Amino acid sequence: MTEVDLALVHGRLRTLDPHRPEATALAIAAGSITAVGTDSEITELCGSRTEVVDLEGNAAVPGLIDSHMHPFKGAVGARGADLLDAHTLDDVLGALATERAKCAPGEWVQGWGLDYNVFEQTGISSAVIDDAVGGAPAALTFMDFHTLLVSSSALELAGVDGPREFAEHAEVVCVDGRPTGELRENAAMDLIRNAMPVATREQELQLCADHLRRLAAVGLTGTHAMDGTLETFDLLRELESRGDLVTRILTPFTIEPDTPDELWEAYAAARGKHGRRWRAGVAKFFIDGVIDSGTGWLVDPDTAGDGRASFWPDVNRYRRAVAFFASRGFQCVTHATGDRGVREALDTYAEAGAAPGVRHRIEHIETLQPDDLPRFAAQGVVASMQAQHMMWLDPERRDNWSRRLGDDRCDRAFLTRSLLESGATIALGSDWPVARYDPREGMAAARLRRPPGHTDRAPYDDQALDGLQALHGYTTGAALTGGDGDRLGRLAPGYLADVTVMAQDPVDTDADELITTPVTLTIVDGEIVFGD
Repeated sequence: MTEVDLALVHGRLRTLDPHRPEATALAIAAGSITAVGTDSEITELCGSRTEVVDLEGNAAVPGLIDSHMHPFKGAVGARGADLLDAHTLDDVLGALATERAKCAPGEWVQGWGLDYNVFEQTGISSAVIDDAVGGAPAALTFMDFHTLLVSSSALELAGVDGPREFAEHAEVVCVDGRPTGELRENAAMDLIRNAMPVATREQELQLCADHLRRLAAVGLTGTHAMDGTLETFDLLRELESRGDLVTRILTPFTIEPDTPDELWEAYAAARGKHGRRWRAGVAKFFIDGVIDSGTGWLVDPDTAGDGRASFWPDVNRYRRAVAFFASRGFQCVTHATGDRGVREALDTYAEAGAAPGVRHRIEHIETLQPDDLPRFAAQGVVASMQAQHMMWLDPERRDNWSRRLGDDRCDRAFLTRSLLESGATIALGSDWPVARYDPREGMAAARLRRPPGHTDRAPYDDQALDGLQALHGYTTGAALTGGDGDRLGRLAPGYLADVTVMAQDPVDTDADELITTPVTLTIVDGEIVFGD
């Protein structure tokens, strides 16, 4: 038998392996789990070179996987003022004034995580923030990363002085032909981003490496990185060569309406690219935008009359793109927040088919029609969902998202439990930097349907998961979604040695207390990447 490199003993192992659901110890060799059992069984396998770690009664679970994140885009782009907890306009303006004080003259003021609801009384416009940033160029990304608010001087520097036409459903919001400062979707936002200073290559690498270390510190051993290009491979190779790739990365290519056919071919040729801890083979699409700004595609318009358009002006091109990549063995991923978007993705997948062993997936699924719910299980389509997004919603339905949809569609909000009970595979993730990446918060939010720690707040609805279901969403569900169900998501012999150790079992811990339960050890590929 291969000599054991690392042994974990004196723990409480929740293996998620039906053949041995509980144990106290495991052995690792050459990056894989070789044995799971009692302390004495595992100790007998150890040799003189084995590193033995005493878990001291802490709980070990399969390595936690975030099924939807933007780790590299977020590492580089989520800079400046952190506005995720700024829920009033005064909070936002105060944070901007503080951020401006840190900036040199002429430097851009940046912020991320902006809440749509803070502009309920004022509307979204440059005028609201111009004084707080002292006339400096400023760019603030909304919490969903689909909308940007910029200052008047930023518009001037970028040369944005009126409406523009785009190949996708995007908009420079204007009143009487003049930009308000609100830009919706990437094509419009890029007008501003292209005028902003960019990080050097070394700065980018360091920002990404630092972020991956932060993921390891909260117990994440893998993520599906939803912002890939061919250039991402160079980044991954360099991070791996430097020893900084401490997280497994599944990296989809993003296919947009104006992505040329020759790039489709280049992506198809790169399907098998991989390193030890990263790989390609996934194609990602946006069929719509977001509910909050009216760009989510709905069967019926929202209460503001929006939600009537696909992200792809030519939806047939989306269908052709999905068929192209599906026929070449890719897993297809579609961002769909609105019920019409979800339906279109399901219809397209049914027509395109999938390669053997490949399961297509839909991201977000913020609302859907009752007739479409059973189709996920019937078609083998994965529901990839982010429970943290529920934390912004008011159970009284006074928030922007709920007001736009109206009560009937709010009754079908983020139907995590209903989809799971229908037989669908559920994968959970954060969508960071849209929400915080901590999987403890993600699992707690899935169990509570409200912000963890806010015990005085009622849940939004009755779609909560239990503790075991939430853990499966970050382990077995995520592994199956990524095509890794036979090597990740369980603590079992033959599985890759990705392990998360916490002070308490995340299944049994009270959901409100889970967010503060310490992560004590994170192991990827048999390597301790966080903890002693």
